[in-house]
Amino acid sequence: MNQPTDTIPTEIKSFFGKEYLLLILAAVIGVLAGAASTVFRWMIDFFARVFSGEGLLMGLSAGLVMALMPFMPMLGGLIIGVTRRYFPEAVAENGVDRVMEAVVLKNGKIRKRVLTVCALTSSITIGSGGSAGRVGPTVQICSVIGSVFGQMMKLSSERIRIMVGCGAAAGIAATFNAPLAGMIFVMEIILGEFTIHSLSPIIIASVMGTVTGRALEGNEMTFLTPVHEVVNPSEIFFYLLLGILCGITAYLFTQCYYRSQKFFDEQVNISIILKPALGGLVVGLLALLTPQIRGNGFLEMEQVLNGNLFWGMALALVFTKIIATAVTLGSGGIGGTFAPSLFIGAMVGATFGAAVHGILPEWTASSETYALVGMAALASAVMQAPLTSILILFEMTKDYTIVLPSMVCCIVATYTMRRFTKNSIYVQTLLNRGINIQQGKAISILSTMFVRDVMTQEIVTIPEEMPFKKILEIVSYSRHLYYPVVDREGDMVGIISFTDIRDAAQKEGMEETALARDLATSDVVTLKPNHNLNEALAKFSDLDVEQLPVVKVSDSKKVIGLLRRSDVQAVYNREILVSELKN
Repeated sequence: MNQPTDTIPTEIKSFFGKEYLLLILAAVIGVLAGAASTVFRWMIDFFARVFSGEGLLMGLSAGLVMALMPFMPMLGGLIIGVTRRYFPEAVAENGVDRVMEAVVLKNGKIRKRVLTVCALTSSITIGSGGSAGRVGPTVQICSVIGSVFGQMMKLSSERIRIMVGCGAAAGIAATFNAPLAGMIFVMEIILGEFTIHSLSPIIIASVMGTVTGRALEGNEMTFLTPVHEVVNPSEIFFYLLLGILCGITAYLFTQCYYRSQKFFDEQVNISIILKPALGGLVVGLLALLTPQIRGNGFLEMEQVLNGNLFWGMALALVFTKIIATAVTLGSGGIGGTFAPSLFIGAMVGATFGAAVHGILPEWTASSETYALVGMAALASAVMQAPLTSILILFEMTKDYTIVLPSMVCCIVATYTMRRFTKNSIYVQTLLNRGINIQQGKAISILSTMFVRDVMTQEIVTIPEEMPFKKILEIVSYSRHLYYPVVDREGDMVGIISFTDIRDAAQKEGMEETALARDLATSDVVTLKPNHNLNEALAKFSDLDVEQLPVVKVSDSKKVIGLLRRSDVQAVYNREILVSELKN
C-alpha cells in the first residue's frame, strides 16, 4: 500500500509552499485552540456560579447556603453519572492519556464529539466543587481541534499527529500564558520527540494560542507572587530534600488515584449513575473540614504562594486534596490531575519551608518560596516531565531567581518518583487499561516479537581457566562486546565485557597471573528465546548494556546466543516504518 499523502489542492501548495502551509495551519489551530481554552475557563466559572449562592442556591439564607454547599459536588456528580450512562463512549475518550493513545495508535484521529462532551462534563465536575484540574481537559479539547482540522484538510497521518500537538500546545500556552511550557509539554509528553519537522509548527501554534489568550483575558501572570530569592548558596541542600519529599508525595498521590479507580470499579456495586454522585458527596463532606479542596484550587494556591495560609492548614490540605482528587476522579468525575499536583506540591513546599525557615531563618527563604518550588517539583514527578514543570513555573511567575532551585528540585523529585515507578501518571493509566505506550512510542509493537527472532547464535565463549593473554588474542579477532565464561561442562559461570578486558590490560602483571574467572562478573542477567523484545528492551535500559546472553528455556546455564540492543532498535524502527506505510 502506498504511503499516505496530503490531498490539499495543488494550487494552494504551489502558492504557499508545503512547509509554509503547515505553519499557516498551525497558526490557525493555535488561534482556535487559544480561544477554546479561554472559553473553557469561562465555562468553569459559569458552573461555579451555578452551583453556589449566585445560582441554584440564590435567595436562600447564608446558613442554608452553607448547609447545602456540601451537596453541590454530589449534584454535579449525578449529572456526570447520567452522562456516563447514556454517552459512555464519548465520556470514556476524555483525558491526556487518551490523546497519547490517539497520537500513537490512531494516527492522531479524535472524534469531534469529544470536544463538547469533555468541555461540559469537566466544567460541571470542577464548577460544582469536585477536586480536579482544568489542564487535562484543556489538552483534550484543544487536541480535538487540531485533529479535526487535520482530518478536514485531509492531511497525512504524520501531519495529523503534529496538528494534535499544535492544539495541545496552544491550549497549555493560553491556560498559563506560557508559550514555552506549552511547546515543551507536547514534545515531552504528547509526542515524545524533539524534531525540527514537528517543533516548528508547534512553536507557531503555541505562540498564537498565547496571543489569543492574552487578547481575550489580558496579559496577566497566572500567579501574582512576591519576588523570591536564594538566601544562601547552601540553601540548595534544602531544595534537594524538598525534591525527595515531593517525589514520595507524588507516589502517594498516584497510588491513591489508581486505588480509588479500582475501588469504585470493583467494590462499589451501585449504578454507574450514582458512583460520581457518591464521590461528590464524599468530597463535599470533606470540604466541610478543608473547603480549599473544592475545584481546581488556583485561588488557594495563590494564597499559599503569598504567605496567607497557616502551615498547619497546608499540611492538612496535602492529605485532604489527595483523597478528594482520588475520590472525584476515581468515582467517575471528569477532570485532570495536573492542577491538583500543583496544589499538593505547593502545600508540601509551604509546610517544609515553614519548618526549615523556623529553624534557620537567616539561612533560608520564606515558606512562600518553597511552596512555589514544591508546586513545580510534585507536578514534575507525577508527569515525569521536569522540563515542562520548570518552564511553567518560570513563565507563571516571571521570576528568574527561582529557576535554579526549581531545576534541582524538579529533577530530584522526578528521579525519586522513578525509584517507585518509571511511568508517568498518563502512561500508567494506559498500562492499567492494557495499552503499552511509553514516551510517545508504541512499545506494544515489540511485545509481539521475540528474542529468538533477532538474537545471533554466533557467540564466543571463554573457558574459565583461560589465561588473560589468550583472552586478548580472542578479543582481537572478535566483534563482540561481551563474552560468556563457561566451565568444563559448558555451563555459564559469568561474563566478561570488553570494558573489563580493557581495564585489566592497563594493570601490570595481569597477562601472567589473571584467568578468565578472575575477570568475570558472576551475577549475569540473561534472556530466554521466548522473551518478547519489549522485555528485552526494558532489561537493556535498566542495565545500560549493549548485549545480553540468551540461554535455554530449560537450562539457564546453557548459552545459545546473544542479543544486541542495536538489533532490537533496528527491528523497532523497521516496524514503525512499515506501520506508517500501511497507514
